[in-house]
Amino acid sequence: MAGLNPQITNLLIILFFMQASKKIPFDDLRVLNGVRVLYVVSNLIIAGLYLYVQQIINQKKDMTVIKYVEPPPMGSQEEPKSVTTTVHAYDLTQLKSLFKGQLMGVGMMAVMHLYFKYTNPLLIQSIIPLKGALESNLVKVHIFGVPASGDLKRPWKQGGMMGMQSGEIKTDKKSIEEAERSGRGGAKEE
Repeated sequence: MAGLNPQITNLLIILFFMQASKKIPFDDLRVLNGVRVLYVVSNLIIAGLYLYVQQIINQKKDMTVIKYVEPPPMGSQEEPKSVTTTVHAYDLTQLKSLFKGQLMGVGMMAVMHLYFKYTNPLLIQSIIPLKGALESNLVKVHIFGVPASGDLKRPWKQGGMMGMQSGEIKTDKKSIEEAERSGRGGAKEE
């Protein structure tokens, strides 16, 4: 499965665990508590991984400047925005968005499990977010040591839900100069 698209492997994992979860006796409190523990441990591993990545980012403190044009939010009438930042600040921003995404997932799972009493998603959500964390660009670059070139060259493509995105991040000189001249340019993040 190493050569498959991560979304395809996620789909296969979901289908497999949906079928497997039908066979798991969630009525047994020991089994249910075991799956709950698995979910909590999975999220603690992800949090630990992200904190470790944050430590590595802060140790490297790469102050290389990156310039790019950020597309406007989907459905917005705004102009693309020119952004000038450092690799250090960019990576911390990306890490912050990963943390937010993880907390949103935990919050949604808490509502689904504690309020609506769904148990099957606990099993799936113990594996998919962990797989996603290990496949994230920050983990690839900072933990696995994959060089930041090609697809891993910053700024990274923003993959939204089901591959939809608001637009492509542009790094060519012409686009950056155009955005800087328009009224939305010159945002500096540090």
